[in-house]
Amino acid sequence: MKRKVIKYFKGDIVIWIVILIISIFSLLAVYSASGTLAYKYQGGDTSYYFFKHTFFLIFGLCITYIIHLMPYRYFWGISPFILYLSFPLLILTLFLGENINQASRWLTLPIIGLSFQTSDLAKFALIIYVARFLSKRKDNRKINKNEFFSIIIPIFFITFLILPANFSTAIILFINVLILLFIGRVRTSYILSSLFVLLIAFIFFVFIAMQFPKIFRVETWEKRIENYLSEDSKTNYQVEQSKIAIATGGFFGKFPGNSTQRNFLPHPYSDFIYAIILEEYGLFGGIIILFLYLFLFFRTGIIVKESTRTFPSFLSMGLTISLVFQALSNMAVAVNLIPVTGQPLPFISMGGTSLLFTSVAFGIILRLSRIKK
Repeated sequence: MKRKVIKYFKGDIVIWIVILIISIFSLLAVYSASGTLAYKYQGGDTSYYFFKHTFFLIFGLCITYIIHLMPYRYFWGISPFILYLSFPLLILTLFLGENINQASRWLTLPIIGLSFQTSDLAKFALIIYVARFLSKRKDNRKINKNEFFSIIIPIFFITFLILPANFSTAIILFINVLILLFIGRVRTSYILSSLFVLLIAFIFFVFIAMQFPKIFRVETWEKRIENYLSEDSKTNYQVEQSKIAIATGGFFGKFPGNSTQRNFLPHPYSDFIYAIILEEYGLFGGIIILFLYLFLFFRTGIIVKESTRTFPSFLSMGLTISLVFQALSNMAVAVNLIPVTGQPLPFISMGGTSLLFTSVAFGIILRLSRIKK
């Protein structure tokens, strides 16, 4: 029986198990956390969002399965195309995107009416492109200055196109890419220089943004930082409710479906779903979720260590760093370690675009885990 399962589910079986466990947590947490949303928009039909999320989750798992069977060189070939496609899509999103929660992050496709978050596509495209760039070297030499300029320019452009509408995603993406460049043995002086240039460019951007606060969401950024530093429970409402959820959860939690703070927390099914998990499953459940993401990172490190091919190694590590960093930032917001960022918990939070690209990332990681030499 075990051999039959492995026959159809190729790739690293441990990563498959991690994905399965995360999927189960996702279904349980979203069903519990989306209750108030159902009463507000669906007349109390609590099963509506559960079945909707289940459909997206199954669809995502199907995408993961299909992609993990594809030739890995396909990702090499399409990386420039999707990167160049990301530039006009991000620009269109800034000016014509759908404004949700005071941010133009979604672009609605004509005819079919499907909305998706273009920053997710850009993030995915940039990681693949950087992995492709790093793997082009046939020898063990370090990247020279001209080569570094050729890769840092698209990184800067993508980052700054994401920045106005999604500050946290832009910063996390830039850090992820710099880590990937460091792993790729790019000179530390080049990386530090790019950080200095980014800082200068960011200061200039903030100056420009302050002249047009409504367009660049300056007021939102200021409010989030002020709320984070403030001890006033009224101004820091989201985090205060999250703290209550964590405190009342204890070690083993209130058990599934018994959350109280889901009725008070804004977006308990996405941005603050980790707080609901801590309330219902306690510190024990929260540690399990944290362990699953960290173990995914550890397992990918083993795969990369065993692989002798550069492109699969860089791509696997780049995608895993992206997923784990996003997960850690979501958890850090829930426990008030950093200001509110709006980052979903990968493959657990409710949301079509994030779940879709996380599914693609899992599929690529599983596909690359099959390459040993």
